[in-house]
Amino acid sequence: MNRVSPEELLLLGKVARPHGLDGRLRIYSYAQSLKSFLDAGTVFIRPLHGEMAGFKILSVSPHKKVFIMKLDGLDSIAAAEKYRGADIFIRKDTLKRDDDEFFWFELIGLDVYLDTGRYIGTLKNILPTLSNDIYVVGEGKSEILIPAIQDIVKEIDIENRKMIVYESEGLFD
Repeated sequence: MNRVSPEELLLLGKVARPHGLDGRLRIYSYAQSLKSFLDAGTVFIRPLHGEMAGFKILSVSPHKKVFIMKLDGLDSIAAAEKYRGADIFIRKDTLKRDDDEFFWFELIGLDVYLDTGRYIGTLKNILPTLSNDIYVVGEGKSEILIPAIQDIVKEIDIENRKMIVYESEGLFD
């Protein structure tokens, strides 16, 4: 498997434990769908002890609140066990998105401003909900929860690392 630099990779999940006897892994995914893994075709796994290794993905399927992943070269529970707790990465250049979509890693850390120019804080976290994501924006210990909807979010400028939101009644209450 080709060596890749850390800058080329995106953390996309963590191995919970082996699943079954044939080397499958139970994965906690940081992606909302398994499409990111399928599009990547290859994952890079960094075990708690040892070197990062690349594996071709043979299959990925949802299972309760995790994904079950079968990788080329992991054929036994013993082989899978050494990756328990390991971080799973994919190459950033394999990610696909529409022009009006953003990945969480692109949004976290953006400076957030009101459309009046007033600085609110940094986007610290994103909370998924059934209807829309919630942006956690703050400075120090102060936090504001901003719904990720078009009525509130005016502009997202990844290149300049900033987000502009409309001032809305109740936003700061």
